[in-house]
Amino acid sequence: MRSRFLLSLLLAFSAAGARAGALDTCRELQHHGKLAAAQTCFAGLLTSPDPFVRAEAYFGLGRFDEANEEFRTAYRNQPKSAIVKAEWGQLYLEHHQPGDAATLFEEAIEADQNYAPAYLGMARVFAVSYDKRAKDLAYEALKRDPKLAAADELLAYLALEDNDSTAATEEARKALATSNEALDGMAVLASIDWLNEKPQSEWMDRILKVNPAYGEAYATGAHFFEINRRYQQAISYYRKALELNDHLWSARSQLGVNLMRLGLDTEAKQQLELCYAAHFRDAETVNSLRLLDTLKDYETFKTGTTELVLNRKEAALLRPYIEPELQRDVAVYERKYKMKLPGPVRLEVFPNHQDFVVRTLGLPGQGGLLGVTFGLVVAMDSPSARSPGEFNWASTVRHELSHVYVLTATHHLVPRWFTEGLAVHEEGAASPDWGDRLTPDVIEALRKKQLLPVLELDRGFVHPEYPAQVLVSYYEAGKICDFIVEKWGDDAILGIIRSYADRKTTAEAIEENLHEPVAAFDKDFTAWLNRKTGDTVSHFYEWKRGMQQAYADLKNGKKDDAAREANAVHGYYRDYVGGDSNYELTANLFLARGDSAGAANVLEQYRDAGGTNVETLKKLAHLETDLGHPKQAQVTLQKLNYVYPEDAETHRMFGKLLLTTGDANGAIREAEAVLALKPGDVAESHYELAKAYQAANRRAEAKDQVIAALEVAPNFKAAQQLLLQLSD
Repeated sequence: MRSRFLLSLLLAFSAAGARAGALDTCRELQHHGKLAAAQTCFAGLLTSPDPFVRAEAYFGLGRFDEANEEFRTAYRNQPKSAIVKAEWGQLYLEHHQPGDAATLFEEAIEADQNYAPAYLGMARVFAVSYDKRAKDLAYEALKRDPKLAAADELLAYLALEDNDSTAATEEARKALATSNEALDGMAVLASIDWLNEKPQSEWMDRILKVNPAYGEAYATGAHFFEINRRYQQAISYYRKALELNDHLWSARSQLGVNLMRLGLDTEAKQQLELCYAAHFRDAETVNSLRLLDTLKDYETFKTGTTELVLNRKEAALLRPYIEPELQRDVAVYERKYKMKLPGPVRLEVFPNHQDFVVRTLGLPGQGGLLGVTFGLVVAMDSPSARSPGEFNWASTVRHELSHVYVLTATHHLVPRWFTEGLAVHEEGAASPDWGDRLTPDVIEALRKKQLLPVLELDRGFVHPEYPAQVLVSYYEAGKICDFIVEKWGDDAILGIIRSYADRKTTAEAIEENLHEPVAAFDKDFTAWLNRKTGDTVSHFYEWKRGMQQAYADLKNGKKDDAAREANAVHGYYRDYVGGDSNYELTANLFLARGDSAGAANVLEQYRDAGGTNVETLKKLAHLETDLGHPKQAQVTLQKLNYVYPEDAETHRMFGKLLLTTGDANGAIREAEAVLALKPGDVAESHYELAKAYQAANRRAEAKDQVIAALEVAPNFKAAQQLLLQLSD
């Protein structure tokens, strides 16, 4: 009995080994680019009695639905198999379902805590979203299997995403030491050459000797061009990938996405539709096609230097504001950067935030993005896509236009930290209340000394190590550029731009233009920033406790105590303009005492410090108007237009103010904005526009607007009188 059992067990192991050998044969054919033979090989395994083998065969054939069903059967048959769970997870990962993949990789690790491929699979899940845990899990995989070349390849890929070509090279060579056919490791090494303008890479030659159809290598290079904002080259390399293997649907999808980013919508749609027809329907492909289908709802307004793309439903409202701002920024940057662009800037404004998100899919550092630049094309949220006062659209335009010029001037060779930092600096140069602020998250990072050395700052954008690090990195990069301009002047910034255009490193750019080594620069910058922020950082918790006590006193009716507590700590953190700020508390206490002038003075400080709460600013505008301060009221109402141009009351108030101060054209713009918002009091709105036209001596248009008012309200006395005046 026992001998029969051992014989059957031996036969089972022999059969399993044969099946594993057959799978290995198919994979070897695939690995060496013999794709047709590999397909035949996988097809021959579909009759296997083992559901796991059938699952792998369907997986190799790209038939995901059938593979999924067979994995489900294999999972039921071997519920504790780490191999089955991990391979099933890999199927989900390649089918763009990272959540399901992660669940299966976790189960595989629970089944066998030493199964290295499960850790590698989980690392790949995190790598998709640029999560720093990807690197940690790749190391965990190597601890369990030091010869797992694929883990070294992933680490090389992640290092290059951080622009650390030294570490990337080291990890890729480790993979090659384990396997001299580590194709993805060689693809990273080839990508380093391509990024350094060496198109004929020896590594690509070696790849093609192993696998003449390995288009994935060119797709890897395209990815690195893409995250470095070199979109034209990314498109070129995705095309190269498809020349080697036209069934690389992920590469074709990314080709379509990048074509769309550059405004090449017709070919983008063709490429994406090919993917869809081939049942490659990941989120980027489907969402991009949906976005392209909505473009018929947009209008394009062209000038000599700009193209403004607006949704038809809000074009009448936004164009009179955004188009002049866009042209003004172009003029400013032409003078400042001493260059002209090779073509017009195209600005696309999306009223649906999800449509804007589609434009940025697949890029690192997406948290909180308001705009994104692709060469001469800029995409951004419309004010209507955000909550009132959530962002300043003019500041966003200013930021993104800086990218257009700096990317063009450097041939897209600039590191992320510098182009983002300079764009933040340019916001502040346009208006002191624009740009990134000293937020509580930034204060916490300063307190913990979490700011990165300048040579490592790109990592804070691509692979953040704590939730707020992307925003902290924007702040740090902006302050670095502020520091450079304050100490060395704008010419130093232009010099650094030229250095990057000449393919210099950050260290070389700093040494050439600031004339000090990087270590000294980091030390000087840290000291400079500490002088500006040290008092706030060291007293932050004291400020926080004081404000909490002040609001508690206010809630309990102790107004004098609230004022005393708030004033005692206000000097520690004047930059704070968020909810429950000192400014709003103090202004409300002034108003409670009937001191409108005191309240207005405090709220003007709030406005100038960067406060954007719409209701608070509207309150300030009313106070300034009532106090007879028209110039200050104009400043406040202009800011309201920047942070929330969809408020008819603001436009009406601004229009009346401009009319009384003699700015008839400004009054026309504001009255037209009121009508574009389709107000309830249509007759009154036409009448106000008529008065603005009359003041501009545009009598025929004024008369048309009066008639429009009377068509709505025939008994409107003021409109009747104005019509008589215009008729006379």
